Amino acid sequence: MRSLITTVRGNDDAADYLSWPGDFDLDRGDHVEPVHLACGAALEGFAGDGAGGTYFFCGDGGEERPVLYADSEGGAALLAIGLPELLRLLLVAPWWRDCRAFTAEESAELAEDWAEDVPDLAEQRDRAATALGLSLPTAPEALARLREVATGPGREYALVFTPENTPYAPLIEG
Repeated sequence: MRSLITTVRGNDDAADYLSWPGDFDLDRGDHVEPVHLACGAALEGFAGDGAGGTYFFCGDGGEERPVLYADSEGGAALLAIGLPELLRLLLVAPWWRDCRAFTAEESAELAEDWAEDVPDLAEQRDRAATALGLSLPTAPEALARLREVATGPGREYALVFTPENTPYAPLIEG
C-alpha cells in the first residue's frame, strides 16, 4: 500500500490544498528548538507550517502513529491518531487553530469566512480528498474528534523543551 506522504508528494491537488489553505508542508519537518516527549517515546518531525510550527509522529511505526503539533510559541497538542485523521482535519477544517470553543456554530462561522476568501474551497478540498482516497467527516465532527484526542490520549504526549526541561503549554484545554 502506498503511503499517504508519498501520495501527497505525488499529487498536485492534494499537495496544493494541504499547503494552502491547510498550511501543511512536508518540506518543513525540522522544529525550531530541541524537544522531546515526557513519556520517552520517539518523536519524528515530518511536516511544518508557515509560522514555524511542526507536526511530529509520536512513538515507533508508520503513518498510523499519533500526530502532535507544536507551534513556535511554546504550545503543543496531540491532534490525531494517525496521518489519515490529521489530513481529514486539515481538509475539512483548515481553520482549526482559530477554534476556541469547538462548537458547530464557531466552525460554521469560520467556514463562511474562509469560503469568502477562497470561493472554490469545497471543490479544492474534494479534489484533494479524492486524490488521497479519504472520506471526509463534517468540520464539526473533525473538530470534536480533535478535541477528544487532544484532551484524552493527548495527555500522554506532553512535549518538553529539552534544554530547560520545561513542558510546552497545551494548545487545547479539556
